[in-house]
Amino acid sequence: MSNLSIQLLKALEPWRNARAWHVAFSGGLDSTVLLHLLAQLRQIHSLPPLSAIHVHHGLQAAADAWPAHCQALCDDLGVPLQVVRVHVQAGASLERAARDARYQAFVALTQAQEVLLTGQHRDDQAETFLFRLLRGAGVSGLAAMPHQRGLGEGDLCRPLLDVPRAHLEAYAQEHNLSWIEDPSNVRTDFSRNYLRHEIFPLLTRRWPQAAASMARSASHCAEAQGLLDELARQDLQEAGSVSEFDWLGLQSLELAPITSLSPARQRNALRHWLAALGLLPDTDHWAGWDALRDARADAQPVWKLAEGQLHRAGGRIWWMAGDWLRQPIAPMQWDNPLLPLALPGNGQLQLLGQAPGGSLQVRYRQGGEVMTVKNRGHRDLKRLLNEQGLPLFARGRLPLLYVNEQLLAVANLPGLDCSPCGRWQLQWLPTKSDQGLS
Repeated sequence: MSNLSIQLLKALEPWRNARAWHVAFSGGLDSTVLLHLLAQLRQIHSLPPLSAIHVHHGLQAAADAWPAHCQALCDDLGVPLQVVRVHVQAGASLERAARDARYQAFVALTQAQEVLLTGQHRDDQAETFLFRLLRGAGVSGLAAMPHQRGLGEGDLCRPLLDVPRAHLEAYAQEHNLSWIEDPSNVRTDFSRNYLRHEIFPLLTRRWPQAAASMARSASHCAEAQGLLDELARQDLQEAGSVSEFDWLGLQSLELAPITSLSPARQRNALRHWLAALGLLPDTDHWAGWDALRDARADAQPVWKLAEGQLHRAGGRIWWMAGDWLRQPIAPMQWDNPLLPLALPGNGQLQLLGQAPGGSLQVRYRQGGEVMTVKNRGHRDLKRLLNEQGLPLFARGRLPLLYVNEQLLAVANLPGLDCSPCGRWQLQWLPTKSDQGLS
């Protein structure tokens, strides 16, 4: 076996027992060499079933001939090929939109215990590092492309990431491989192409090992980010106490353990926490965290992000997104209380036990409501909610059950959610706040 084959087999060792290997096959040099290497290796090694995926973006006329080229090579190698046509959304960055469309297709086609293999190499890693450096990225961004990560229900692996492009070219020439040269790759109005064709030749003439050095720096940053993530998990463990209002279904953290940290550790912990919800705020936007953290104790500060918000209430910070940012629709008649009632944009409501008689209606708080409480008589709802400590942001979404225009119960709040004699209980299952940042 060639050194390149040995290096590839070693990189793929953790996935030798996967259900399938899919090669992201553009038809270019990188993916052509990767597919050819794998097709040769499977002749002498027991490997998972191998297939190829070609994504047709439909962005240029030349691309219409590429599926046929890919099919011919796959036929020669005996590898099944799937061609997927995607629609690229118009936007400011055509490169990013095409990448997003491509990876959406890959996510849909990669099942559990399956691996998508891509052909990025060391020169690509160096370009990514420099591109992000010029955009002012932090340690996480400068870590560039990881060797592996999750992809939908499966995994993505870049087994050639430590291999220089020159080695791939030499392999292709040795085996008389032909590949597609994308005409758009010479357009220097694309940022990556500008770096590849204008900047890197200058750098490598002065520093021949520039690409290798940048890739090594990216590896150092990845290791540093791993330590930062480990520290963040430790700090978040201190703040991850259970709230009495966990039934709201919202992600939340106890504020005091976070604010006891240094400002840098606060941001590190919150970056790690918010990363699971989507894109992180940029450097200038972190002033919103300072304002939320330092607001008066009796204030209700909000940090507004792209598609979500952080609220501070009850000594905690709460992540809200999606339906939680929209006013639910009310009132609603509940004609059959034996069945759960779907609340538009607000989950569902159900009555446990023997339903009360009369005309049932569900409303939301408007202000000035009064209800009768066992052994306490008539009480203002506002005072009752204050006694319960329910966060203000949740009060306008809390379902109120009326019978013949009388406020009878408040969902989920002990002592207010059931009949005086215990014949029934009002239970609310809120909508999930699962929409992340954009």
